[in-house]
Amino acid sequence: MRKTPKIIISILILAVFGITGYNYVMYGGARDLSSEKTAFKVSSSSIISEFTSNIESSNKKYLEKPIAISGIVTAIEGAQVTIDKSIICTLKNHQKNIITNQQVIIKGRVVGYDDLMEEIKLDQCFIIND
Repeated sequence: MRKTPKIIISILILAVFGITGYNYVMYGGARDLSSEKTAFKVSSSSIISEFTSNIESSNKKYLEKPIAISGIVTAIEGAQVTIDKSIICTLKNHQKNIITNQQVIIKGRVVGYDDLMEEIKLDQCFIIND
């Protein structure tokens, strides 16, 4: 009978660690890019060219870093803005003042490159005025 309380306590401890770990991975560690220094300021055409010519070196250079990209808005779909048909930016807050064919500078975190669709993906994006 003494093993039962130990087993229950062990299961509860594992459950707490599991839930805490899941919440940290899924929701924790969110960065505030507005307070972080921009690692790179690039045009959309130059970063697209870099990724299409050498994915590995571009990933090492840009992945998980805050960058500012200048380009033309080619599509807006909810909280996603597409720049020059190849850069998909997920906005942190929906901004209604963005229109297609507008020249913008967007700051965001590079989360990857889809070589099949030839698209660069950014998240936590917002418009900056530089």
